[in-house]
Amino acid sequence: MSAYAFIMAGGVGSRLWPRSRKRTPKQFLDLISTQTMLQASYERLIPLISPQNILVGTGVEYVPTIREQLPDLLAENIVIEPSGRGTAPAIGLGALHIRRRDPEAVMVVVTADHHIAQIAHFQRVLAAATQAARAGHLVTLGITPSFPATGYGYIRRGEPLETIEGFTVYRARRFTEKPDTSLAEAFLSSGLYSWNSGMFIWQVQAIMAEFERQMPALYAQLSAIEGALDTPDAQAVLERRWADVEKQTIDYGIMERALDVAVIPVRIGWNDIGSWATLMELLESDEDGNVFIGDHIALETRSSLIYSPQKLVATIGLEDLIIVETDDAILICPRDRAEEVRRVVDLLRKQGRDHLL
Repeated sequence: MSAYAFIMAGGVGSRLWPRSRKRTPKQFLDLISTQTMLQASYERLIPLISPQNILVGTGVEYVPTIREQLPDLLAENIVIEPSGRGTAPAIGLGALHIRRRDPEAVMVVVTADHHIAQIAHFQRVLAAATQAARAGHLVTLGITPSFPATGYGYIRRGEPLETIEGFTVYRARRFTEKPDTSLAEAFLSSGLYSWNSGMFIWQVQAIMAEFERQMPALYAQLSAIEGALDTPDAQAVLERRWADVEKQTIDYGIMERALDVAVIPVRIGWNDIGSWATLMELLESDEDGNVFIGDHIALETRSSLIYSPQKLVATIGLEDLIIVETDDAILICPRDRAEEVRRVVDLLRKQGRDHLL
């Protein structure tokens, strides 16, 4: 039973505007190191999964970028979605490509736009999760929460199922999407909840069985696409069937009602880098808590992020601000409102200023 990986690399990352754009979303940027986030996601899988078994799911517009950033990735391992339909159809499309190669395979699903600091620990838990998946569980990695986040989904664990290589595998009892503050605080204090990382490990036949049981229309569409592969009509069938696929997430579409879901709570230094404020937490700061990328003169400036690789920025008397400068845009906002950058993107879209998106 061989292992395959499917890296989802089709997101937009609008909360990191103006650096993250539709043509260059955050997974293709070098936000943390000299590697892009996609390259880092690929590299940390290599010790566990053969490069020929790593697939990347994305949109057609990003294929040249992926080929440039991952030159060793096989061309046939780029799974192209005609349009974004959410994580359930994306994972289903990746799963059918893997099932076609090896119906007995274990499939590891990760995203291209998350940061993991403790790579060795992540690799160990992934190996344990792969063993649990071979026992028939749909396994998800749960991140042990460090604060009552309202922007993440939560997973409540139940009874322990087994211990593998020092990691306890629990029955997953409930998924809750983005709770309010009071509920998030209750989840944190209970000690029974993990953040939903969006990383999954399962046998490909097990997840396809759940698609057939819970999302039969999507399963029929995927089966038609699979049946046309390696025929002259493959692309036409993909585009025709995909046009009728309904948008849905894997959590709502499958995981909340799946028959055998397990969760492994872990601390792996995970961060989804969902905003400039969360990125700031990962970068080295000076004695005043500032993070500077580019040339900067700071006078009485504290706890601020200044991103300006091309221009000198001088600040006087600022505190808790985000300042991001690119060729054609400047963002300035309070650090505690960094999550609202998406509102700017929505407004630009409504105004038809697509060149800035």
